[in-house]
Amino acid sequence: MHLRYFPYTLGILLASCGMDKQSDNNATRVVFEMPKKVQMLGYTDAIMEPFLDRKGSILFFNNANEAAVNTNLHWSTKINDTVFQYQGEIRGVNTMDLEGVPTMDTLGNFYFVFTGNYGETLATIYQGNFASGLVQNKMLVSGISRNTMGWVNFDVEISPDGKMMYFVDGRFDEKGGPHEADIVLAEKKEGTFKRSSDLNDILQRVNSEALEYAAAISKNGLRLCFTRVRAPLNGNSEPRLYMASRKNENEPFSDVERIEEITGFVEGATFNDDDTGIYFHKKENGNFVLYYAKISE
Repeated sequence: MHLRYFPYTLGILLASCGMDKQSDNNATRVVFEMPKKVQMLGYTDAIMEPFLDRKGSILFFNNANEAAVNTNLHWSTKINDTVFQYQGEIRGVNTMDLEGVPTMDTLGNFYFVFTGNYGETLATIYQGNFASGLVQNKMLVSGISRNTMGWVNFDVEISPDGKMMYFVDGRFDEKGGPHEADIVLAEKKEGTFKRSSDLNDILQRVNSEALEYAAAISKNGLRLCFTRVRAPLNGNSEPRLYMASRKNENEPFSDVERIEEITGFVEGATFNDDDTGIYFHKKENGNFVLYYAKISE
């Protein structure tokens, strides 16, 4: 995620992320075709943190996450791979605080980041029920925050079946941040998400001394796309997209490589409905726009 602002009791203006790292040895690299720019009919503002629903018909996103902007959640409907029709802001969820990073399981359980109550809850991930452009029953997702001032969950991704949540532990201080950021997991049991150190073995090859965030899990659970950026952050930091793979859902992700065909300032991937391509946002001429890249067969 880029330029994420979390107004909490330390009064910190938080900005995010950009990195590079060599591919793991012996990784089987996923090859992509040349990315194509996506049209959003009826919309001209920034497009960030895209998420395509598992049916491939609705694309959620947020506008620019900058301090001077009211960052809200939006939705659109798919016409084809590179053309979407803007439908408007999502009703029932947006406020004057930041709402972003939408994700949803196949049952319509909708998750997102909301920063407005961080000072009281030390938590930022919320859920609701999405249908026809409206989110109802908004509530905090309990049991996943570290409950420590300065640690912020600034990204979230839900698995298609709704049982596994991929999110980020990010450490901030009065100077900004994140100074640390790793992708972590929580499993839903008896209706409640619970963190487990055992689950983090699944991501052992994904997390590094750099900053990792913006996880996107494929529909079949065998590929994880994520963003990595070198720490500490500076004006030359540039985020890159990486892909991790595994042979079955019971083993850790092992092969990790940078997606070399996708260049520039890029973040926030989401898989299409049949795992044959990804959408992502890219910084272009000072604005954030949407791109699509198909996996080469």
